[in-house]
Amino acid sequence: MRRRLIQSTLAVVLVVIAVFGVSLVLVEARTIESSAKESVDSEAVRLVGIVESRMIGEERISREVLAQQIAPGRYALVQIPGAEPIAIGTKPTGQVISSRQTGEQGETVTVEESRSKVSREIGRTLLIILAVALLAVLAAVVLAVRQARRLGSPLTDLAETAERLGSGDPRPRHRRYGVPELDRVADVLDRSAERIARMLTAERRLAADASHQLRTPLTALSMRLEEIIATAEDEEAVKEEATIALGQVERLTDVVQRLLTNARDPRTGSAVVFDIDDVIKQQVEEWRPAYRSAGRAISSAGMKRLRAVGTPGAVAQVLATLIENGLMHGSGTVAISTRVTGTQVVVEVTDEGQGVPPELGARVFERTVSGRNSTGIGLAVARDLAEADGGRLELLQQRPPVFALFLAREDQAVRGKGAVKR
Repeated sequence: MRRRLIQSTLAVVLVVIAVFGVSLVLVEARTIESSAKESVDSEAVRLVGIVESRMIGEERISREVLAQQIAPGRYALVQIPGAEPIAIGTKPTGQVISSRQTGEQGETVTVEESRSKVSREIGRTLLIILAVALLAVLAAVVLAVRQARRLGSPLTDLAETAERLGSGDPRPRHRRYGVPELDRVADVLDRSAERIARMLTAERRLAADASHQLRTPLTALSMRLEEIIATAEDEEAVKEEATIALGQVERLTDVVQRLLTNARDPRTGSAVVFDIDDVIKQQVEEWRPAYRSAGRAISSAGMKRLRAVGTPGAVAQVLATLIENGLMHGSGTVAISTRVTGTQVVVEVTDEGQGVPPELGARVFERTVSGRNSTGIGLAVARDLAEADGGRLELLQQRPPVFALFLAREDQAVRGKGAVKR
């Protein structure tokens, strides 16, 4: 590109010099010739006037007197009636510029000058024009090189930026070059880099969320299968445990679908009116074997027959995260209680452990924040699931820990003009 830019600039300059330079040479040559012709004519007229005035005054007309009135390098021939012609100077050879003038007394004056003098002056003018043209070409080369560098370096830089994006490095460079068109391309690349970075972050976040959220139902499912193996001789128990395991598989499928939906559009909701007691009962039954194995208990209490607005699978997953945290990080009995406050149903989960450290209280729902050797993702994902359906998840008390899930009541769904599925 740089070579092409320099070549195109030089081509334009050379065309301009050729057009205007040739025209200038022609004009200057004609001007010099006209000026030389006018000078010879003027001298012939002046010499005729001198001769005529001397003839009228009956003064002596000689070569010596007239030689002082003619410019050096010129030849003059004075012809007076009845007298010998008077020649002044050396007659030029070759092409000449000549002027012949006749006075009122019959005298004739011819002045000649060699055209070589005019040619030499035209040659000097041509050299000056060529020198100016050469300077113009050199200046054009310097400007073209500078402009090529100014445009070529940003383009190379933009190409490197695009190559970095293609190689998986989406960091925007935020470089600008003072050229509107190039700056616009840089803006587009920076915005693309930011979008790619957000997409990669979302993909990594989805993978982390999926791995974390699938671990809990898979753990519960494996426990349920162990229960089936332990009770293989009791057909009714096997059927009951298999039914529960099948329900866990369905909830697992719902969790996967929920994560994918939130990854595509976190604002997309599928809230319905459901019985909160059913979800709590299912979670208690699902986690009771794990708590029994750990020598602990899980219980539920509070108001019954409450109906809330949300996605049952998402609410179950939020409660599962809180129950699992109680199993892993808490101690004693984990209690799930329900109550109503204003227009919301509140589900609280607490245990008898040491609770959340003071330094983590305000940041417990942030990703990668954990008081133990865990990923710190579970509570963050649980909060996102709650907010996706218009609810919220809060830490009401640090010691002992009390987590509260707030959901809209059924009567609020009715007032929502049919926006919630029944």
